[in-house]
Amino acid sequence: MLNQKSHARTGQDRASLYTEITDKIIDELEAGRIPWVQPWGSAAIKAPLGMPRNASTQRGYAGINVLILWGAVLERGFSCQNWLTFRQALGLGGHVRKGERGTTVVFADRFVPEGERQRAAETGEEPGAIPFLKRFTVFNTDQCDGLAEGVAGSVVPPLADQIEPQARALIAATGADFRIGGARAYYNTTGDFVQVPPPASYFEPINWHRTAFHELSHWSGAASRLGRDLSGSFGSKSYAREELVAEMAGAFVCASLGIVPTMRHADYIGSWLEVLREDNRAVVRAASAASKAADFLLAFLPHVIAADGEGNEQAA
Repeated sequence: MLNQKSHARTGQDRASLYTEITDKIIDELEAGRIPWVQPWGSAAIKAPLGMPRNASTQRGYAGINVLILWGAVLERGFSCQNWLTFRQALGLGGHVRKGERGTTVVFADRFVPEGERQRAAETGEEPGAIPFLKRFTVFNTDQCDGLAEGVAGSVVPPLADQIEPQARALIAATGADFRIGGARAYYNTTGDFVQVPPPASYFEPINWHRTAFHELSHWSGAASRLGRDLSGSFGSKSYAREELVAEMAGAFVCASLGIVPTMRHADYIGSWLEVLREDNRAVVRAASAASKAADFLLAFLPHVIAADGEGNEQAA
C-alpha cells in the first residue's frame, strides 16, 4: 500500500513539474516575452551572452534547463552563466551563502513500471519505459563565497570581428546543400537543401546568420540526421512543433557563437500557445530536440578551428 501511494505521489509530482514549466513558458509568451530571446547586452542583464554551464563539471546545461537558467539570470541579475549544486560548491572549497534561494532545474530520465517488467518477461518483448522529470537545485556562482577565481569566471566570448567569419565557416563546415538566392528562407525537405536570400536582403547583416541557423536547425532534423517529424504542413500542429524546435535551436547556436538571439517568426506564437496548452510536455520535448539540433550543428566547430590558418582557438 505504501508503495502504491509513493508511486501515486511521484506521478503527481512529475505531472506538476511539467505543468509548472509549461505554465511559466505560456505566461511569458502571452506577455510577448520569448524565453529563448533575452535582452543580452541591455542594462537589464549583467551576464555575458552564452550558454549556462556547470562550473564544476564544465558541462553545458541543455533542453528546458537553458530556458530556466537564462530566465533566472535575467530575473535575478546574476553576472555569469555558471551554476553549482550545494555539494559541488562545498567540493570546490566554497559554499552557498546563507539565505540564498536556489533555482530548480530538471533531469530527464525513464523508468519501467513493475507491471511492464512482468509483461515483458512473459512475452519476451522489450519493456516500455515512461519518461519523467526529477527536480534538483542549483545556485549561480554569484550566490557562493570562497570559490577560486577560475571557477566563477565566465567563458571568454569570441571577439566581435570573429563572430561572423566563424558563423560563415560553421555553415560551410556542415556540408549542407546551402543555396543563396530568392526572396524567402526555407528548408526543402524533398531536395534536402537550405535556401536563404542574399545577405544584402537583410537590414542587419547578422540577421542573415540568424536566419541561416534557423533553417539549418530544420535541416538537422532530416531522417538521415536526427530524424525528427518534418512532414507537417503549414498551419498544422506538427509544423508548429517543428518551428518551435528550430526557433530554440537557432537561438542556442547563436548564443554559443556570440550572436544575440532574436525572434525569427513572431507570427507563430499563437500556434505555439495552442500546442503548449494541449500538451504540458510539448515545450520540454521541443527544448530537448532543440538542444540535440544545436549540438549537432555545433559539433562541426572543431572542423572550423582546424581549418583556421592561425589556429585561433579563442574563436570557439
